[in-house]
Amino acid sequence: MPAGTIVFTGANSSLAIPAIQHFLTKFPDHYAILTIRDPNTPSPHTDKLRTVIAPFQDRVSIRAADLSNLASVRSLTSSIITEIKAGSLAPITSIICNAYYWNLNVAPEFTEDGFEKTFQVNHIAHAILVQELLESFGASQDDEQVHCGRIVLFGSDTIFPGQSPLEKYPPLLPDDLQELAKPTPETDGDHAGHGFQRYSLSKLAIVTWMYALNDHLQKPENSHLRNITAIAINPGNLTDSRALRTNTPFMIRNMSRFLIRPLRPLFSLMDPTMRTAASAGTDIVTISMERQFEGAKGYFTLLKEDTGPPDSLDKTKQEALWKKTAEWSSI
Repeated sequence: MPAGTIVFTGANSSLAIPAIQHFLTKFPDHYAILTIRDPNTPSPHTDKLRTVIAPFQDRVSIRAADLSNLASVRSLTSSIITEIKAGSLAPITSIICNAYYWNLNVAPEFTEDGFEKTFQVNHIAHAILVQELLESFGASQDDEQVHCGRIVLFGSDTIFPGQSPLEKYPPLLPDDLQELAKPTPETDGDHAGHGFQRYSLSKLAIVTWMYALNDHLQKPENSHLRNITAIAINPGNLTDSRALRTNTPFMIRNMSRFLIRPLRPLFSLMDPTMRTAASAGTDIVTISMERQFEGAKGYFTLLKEDTGPPDSLDKTKQEALWKKTAEWSSI
């Protein structure tokens, strides 16, 4: 039986594939559950993932988890909980919430659950995944009644107003948080500007929620969860990521092809967050698994402890978003 299990969402992404290869190579005593939207849909990215994990077939499985369908997320968590209770799967060591969605080409899209798609995938679905699996983490070395482990969520420099050249509308939490999950219709046709803001707000929400989660894990009624910690990491601006070429306007795709990728070495000299997906993937495994980050929590830029933007640090906003997320996710 492996020593522990990691759960990794969005496993066929640019960052995930090298991260998973690094994890499986460096941690032979652990099992990996890798989730993608639909394992049965032909995809060169899924094919690449299968090639990478082929030498490790006894320590890995690919599972379906469509984060735009909350029933699919709950089906995944239910199966994981059942397998851990039955002893056929080792308890969880880390949950890595890597999956994401954005679309800068269209008006807001809504899922069957009734939520704006970017916000549901990036925030609500991951909040459900994390909360439903908290009791499935492994035991602490010093107290078998206490769970321990790490939750890794993904932030972005886009959550800081004025930080991204693609920003047209600042990422600020609205007074009515319902606007995040069910935004009002666009009236100006600026799909790129509003789509980018929706993405930024979804990342700001998960970072703000991360701070609230860490507070709630320390409450007396959750004393058996006190050794589980949550981290939100900005993995950097990944110059070879498919993100800039997926659901983006022609201008951004060309910028990625002719400017960002060819000039990455130069950009990296000026900004260390400009780097490859493989470099970021190694850091994700490090912060999720290495002993040096045991007990770490809060916001990180790359592997350096940092602080989130002002909205995310506001205790009133943290608690309001915590309660609203519970409402959206029916938890």
